[in-house]
Amino acid sequence: MDMQIDILTLFPESVDAMLNVSILGRAQERGYIAIRTHQIRAYTTNKQMQVDDYPYGGGRGAVMQADPLYRCWAHVCEEAGARRRVIYLSPQGATFTQAKARQLKADYDQLVLVCGHYEGVDERFIEACVDEELSIGDFVLTGGELGAMVVTDCVCRMVPGVLPEEECFTEESHWAGLLEYPQYSRPDEWHGRRVPDVLLSGHHENVAKWRKKESYKRTMLRRPDMWAQFDEKQLKTKSEKKVLAEAKAEAEAIRAAEVKKAEESDTETTVE
Repeated sequence: MDMQIDILTLFPESVDAMLNVSILGRAQERGYIAIRTHQIRAYTTNKQMQVDDYPYGGGRGAVMQADPLYRCWAHVCEEAGARRRVIYLSPQGATFTQAKARQLKADYDQLVLVCGHYEGVDERFIEACVDEELSIGDFVLTGGELGAMVVTDCVCRMVPGVLPEEECFTEESHWAGLLEYPQYSRPDEWHGRRVPDVLLSGHHENVAKWRKKESYKRTMLRRPDMWAQFDEKQLKTKSEKKVLAEAKAEAEAIRAAEVKKAEESDTETTVE
């Protein structure tokens, strides 16, 4: 087994329903990864299985108590035989990215993910047990389960054996700071829209060039923030530079057409 992820949650059934099926489910059956959920309520010390209480200082809502979380965390570490990397899914954490997923997969063979709820988690548990906080975006969810599932899926799919080939994830969006090229399948014509001829040509080199050009172009148009970080100096050959130049020219033409269309639309609105 190359990766084990333990998820501390109030809703293990929901997490299991998502992560124990399809690709990750098969990967677990084959022993490449292990994903285990732990019910935090099972580690309470009262009959009501209470895991939350009012916040000190007043305010709305409730706060997850430190002790049930600590007991659950301690049990996971005891089973593992050592302290493991602990990540708390929080809107206050650093934004989770593909690069972060690669780093986690490379540096750790076991992760512990903590799913918060209510108004958050008692800060003392975070100080004592959490190594880092991660957020899947600048928004707030009702709980950390969705974030934990996102991190688990992203990290585990890179474990050898989970996907058929490494290219299944190294050619996808964000791997090399670019968005992925468009994808097509049968039939070759659908509702009057045809698959680009180059993809039907059987010429592997031309297909590769087309895909690279489309990847550049999509990144320029859809994610200029990502494109601004792309290092063009890494392109060494004339062929690579030519593909990039073509992508830039086509992207500029698309931008110009969009500007013209917007101006014409504004003119029509004014006339009316």
